[in-house]
Amino acid sequence: MNKRAVVVVDLQNEYLPGGKLPLEGIHHALDNAARVIADARTKGDLVINVRHEAAAADAPFFTPGTDDVHIHDTVAPAEGEPVIVKNFPNSFRDTNLKALLDQHGVEEVTVVGAMSHMCIDATTRAAADLGYKTKVVHDACATRDLEFNGVTVPALQVHSALMSALAFGYADVVGTDEYLAG
Repeated sequence: MNKRAVVVVDLQNEYLPGGKLPLEGIHHALDNAARVIADARTKGDLVINVRHEAAAADAPFFTPGTDDVHIHDTVAPAEGEPVIVKNFPNSFRDTNLKALLDQHGVEEVTVVGAMSHMCIDATTRAAADLGYKTKVVHDACATRDLEFNGVTVPALQVHSALMSALAFGYADVVGTDEYLAG
Protein backbone atom coordinates (compact mmCIF):
# COMPACT_ATOMS: atom_id res chain seq x y z
CA MET A 1 0.00 0.00 0.00
CA ASN A 2 1.26 3.45 -0.87
CA LYS A 3 1.56 6.10 1.79
CA ARG A 4 -1.19 8.23 0.19
CA ALA A 5 -4.91 8.43 0.77
CA VAL A 6 -7.78 10.22 -0.89
CA VAL A 7 -10.38 11.35 1.62
CA VAL A 8 -13.74 11.82 -0.08
CA VAL A 9 -15.75 14.13 2.16
CA ASP A 10 -19.54 14.30 2.12
CA LEU A 11 -20.32 13.86 -1.57
CA GLN A 12 -23.87 13.00 -0.61
CA ASN A 13 -27.29 13.33 -2.19
CA GLU A 14 -28.15 16.19 0.21
CA TYR A 15 -25.99 18.48 -1.94
CA LEU A 16 -27.63 17.67 -5.28
CA PRO A 17 -30.56 19.55 -6.79
CA GLY A 18 -33.57 18.26 -4.89
CA GLY A 19 -31.55 17.94 -1.68
CA LYS A 20 -31.89 20.41 1.17
CA LEU A 21 -28.46 22.03 0.52
CA PRO A 22 -27.85 22.08 -3.25
CA LEU A 23 -24.36 23.30 -4.16
CA GLU A 24 -23.10 25.33 -7.08
CA GLY A 25 -21.05 23.19 -9.44
CA ILE A 26 -21.75 19.94 -7.59
CA HIS A 27 -21.95 17.85 -10.78
CA HIS A 28 -18.58 19.18 -11.98
CA ALA A 29 -17.08 18.47 -8.54
CA LEU A 30 -18.53 14.94 -8.55
CA ASP A 31 -17.10 14.22 -12.00
CA ASN A 32 -13.65 15.47 -10.99
CA ALA A 33 -13.76 13.64 -7.67
CA ALA A 34 -14.61 10.44 -9.58
CA ARG A 35 -11.50 10.96 -11.72
CA VAL A 36 -9.30 11.47 -8.62
CA ILE A 37 -10.81 8.39 -6.96
CA ALA A 38 -10.32 6.23 -10.07
CA ASP A 39 -6.68 7.34 -10.26
CA ALA A 40 -6.15 6.50 -6.58
CA ARG A 41 -7.67 3.06 -7.01
CA THR A 42 -5.47 2.39 -10.05
CA LYS A 43 -2.35 3.37 -8.09
CA GLY A 44 -3.34 1.35 -5.03
CA ASP A 45 -3.80 4.43 -2.85
CA LEU A 46 -6.18 4.18 0.06
CA VAL A 47 -9.62 5.72 -0.61
CA ILE A 48 -11.59 6.68 2.49
CA ASN A 49 -15.21 7.77 2.14
CA VAL A 50 -16.62 10.14 4.74
CA ARG A 51 -20.36 10.59 5.15
CA HIS A 52 -22.00 13.26 7.30
CA GLU A 53 -25.03 12.27 9.34
CA ALA A 54 -26.82 14.39 11.90
CA ALA A 55 -26.73 13.08 15.45
CA ALA A 56 -30.47 13.70 15.94
CA ALA A 57 -33.10 11.74 13.99
CA ASP A 58 -35.20 14.91 13.54
CA ALA A 59 -32.35 17.08 12.20
CA PRO A 60 -33.20 19.42 9.30
CA PHE A 61 -30.16 18.29 7.25
CA PHE A 62 -28.38 14.96 6.83
CA THR A 63 -31.24 13.20 8.55
CA PRO A 64 -30.33 9.63 9.47
CA GLY A 65 -32.16 6.99 7.48
CA THR A 66 -32.95 9.23 4.49
CA ASP A 67 -31.69 8.95 0.92
CA ASP A 68 -30.08 12.38 1.34
CA VAL A 69 -27.32 10.95 3.56
CA HIS A 70 -26.23 8.37 0.99
CA ILE A 71 -23.00 8.92 -0.91
CA HIS A 72 -23.80 9.85 -4.50
CA ASP A 73 -23.52 7.02 -7.04
CA THR A 74 -20.89 8.93 -9.06
CA VAL A 75 -18.38 8.43 -6.23
CA ALA A 76 -19.83 5.37 -4.53
CA PRO A 77 -17.38 3.46 -2.35
CA ALA A 78 -15.87 0.35 -3.91
CA GLU A 79 -16.26 -2.93 -2.08
CA GLY A 80 -13.97 -3.01 0.92
CA GLU A 81 -13.31 0.73 1.05
CA PRO A 82 -13.85 2.24 4.47
CA VAL A 83 -16.81 4.54 5.07
CA ILE A 84 -16.58 6.81 8.08
CA VAL A 85 -19.74 8.39 9.46
CA LYS A 86 -19.19 11.76 11.12
CA ASN A 87 -21.35 14.25 12.98
CA PHE A 88 -19.11 17.32 12.80
CA PRO A 89 -17.49 19.33 9.96
CA ASN A 90 -14.00 18.04 10.88
CA SER A 91 -13.77 14.48 9.55
CA PHE A 92 -11.23 13.64 12.27
CA ARG A 93 -13.41 14.71 15.20
CA ASP A 94 -14.82 11.74 17.10
CA THR A 95 -14.08 9.32 14.24
CA ASN A 96 -11.42 6.71 13.53
CA LEU A 97 -10.03 8.61 10.50
CA LYS A 98 -6.62 9.32 12.04
CA ALA A 99 -6.30 5.75 13.33
CA LEU A 100 -7.18 4.40 9.88
CA LEU A 101 -4.63 6.65 8.15
CA ASP A 102 -1.96 5.72 10.67
CA GLN A 103 -2.79 2.01 10.43
CA HIS A 104 -2.05 2.22 6.70
CA GLY A 105 1.10 4.32 7.16
CA VAL A 106 -0.41 7.25 5.26
CA GLU A 107 1.76 10.36 5.06
CA GLU A 108 -0.03 12.31 2.30
CA VAL A 109 -3.75 13.08 2.30
CA THR A 110 -5.71 14.40 -0.67
CA VAL A 111 -9.09 15.93 0.13
CA VAL A 112 -12.07 16.22 -2.24
CA GLY A 113 -15.74 16.84 -1.54
CA ALA A 114 -18.19 19.25 0.02
CA MET A 115 -18.72 21.90 1.30
CA SER A 116 -15.62 23.96 0.63
CA HIS A 117 -16.37 26.44 3.42
CA MET A 118 -17.22 23.83 6.05
CA CYS A 119 -16.09 20.22 5.98
CA ILE A 120 -13.34 20.62 3.37
CA ASP A 121 -11.91 23.55 5.32
CA ALA A 122 -12.15 21.80 8.72
CA THR A 123 -10.83 18.46 7.47
CA THR A 124 -7.94 19.99 5.53
CA ARG A 125 -6.79 22.12 8.43
CA ALA A 126 -7.01 19.16 10.81
CA ALA A 127 -5.04 16.92 8.44
CA ALA A 128 -2.28 19.50 8.16
CA ASP A 129 -2.28 20.14 11.91
CA LEU A 130 -1.90 16.39 12.48
CA GLY A 131 1.23 16.39 10.32
CA TYR A 132 -0.05 14.92 7.05
CA LYS A 133 1.20 16.41 3.81
CA THR A 134 -2.13 17.69 2.54
CA LYS A 135 -3.54 18.44 -0.90
CA VAL A 136 -6.94 19.73 -1.91
CA VAL A 137 -8.24 19.24 -5.44
CA HIS A 138 -10.17 22.49 -5.70
CA ASP A 139 -12.33 21.63 -8.70
CA ALA A 140 -13.37 18.38 -7.03
CA CYS A 141 -15.00 20.44 -4.26
CA ALA A 142 -18.17 22.52 -4.22
CA THR A 143 -19.97 25.06 -2.05
CA ARG A 144 -22.94 27.42 -2.09
CA ASP A 145 -23.80 31.08 -1.77
CA LEU A 146 -23.55 32.33 1.80
CA GLU A 147 -25.08 35.32 3.54
CA PHE A 148 -23.49 37.51 6.16
CA ASN A 149 -24.84 40.70 7.64
CA GLY A 150 -27.32 41.14 4.81
CA VAL A 151 -24.75 40.55 2.07
CA THR A 152 -24.89 37.52 -0.21
CA VAL A 153 -21.48 36.12 -1.04
CA PRO A 154 -21.59 34.11 -4.29
CA ALA A 155 -20.41 30.49 -4.16
CA LEU A 156 -17.47 31.18 -6.49
CA GLN A 157 -16.17 33.85 -4.11
CA VAL A 158 -16.75 31.64 -1.05
CA HIS A 159 -14.87 28.79 -2.74
CA SER A 160 -12.03 31.03 -3.95
CA ALA A 161 -11.58 32.63 -0.53
CA LEU A 162 -11.43 29.25 1.21
CA MET A 163 -9.06 27.69 -1.32
CA SER A 164 -6.74 30.70 -1.14
CA ALA A 165 -6.71 30.49 2.66
CA LEU A 166 -5.94 26.77 2.58
CA ALA A 167 -3.22 27.32 -0.03
CA PHE A 168 -1.69 30.04 2.14
CA GLY A 169 -0.78 27.78 5.01
CA TYR A 170 -2.42 24.36 5.06
CA ALA A 171 -2.33 22.54 1.76
CA ASP A 172 -1.20 22.34 -1.83
CA VAL A 173 -4.34 23.35 -3.72
CA VAL A 174 -4.43 22.02 -7.28
CA GLY A 175 -6.88 21.35 -10.10
CA THR A 176 -7.84 17.84 -11.17
CA ASP A 177 -5.76 17.87 -14.36
CA GLU A 178 -2.68 19.07 -12.49
CA TYR A 179 -3.24 16.47 -9.76
CA LEU A 180 -3.61 13.62 -12.24
CA ALA A 181 -0.54 14.76 -14.20
CA GLY A 182 1.58 14.80 -11.03
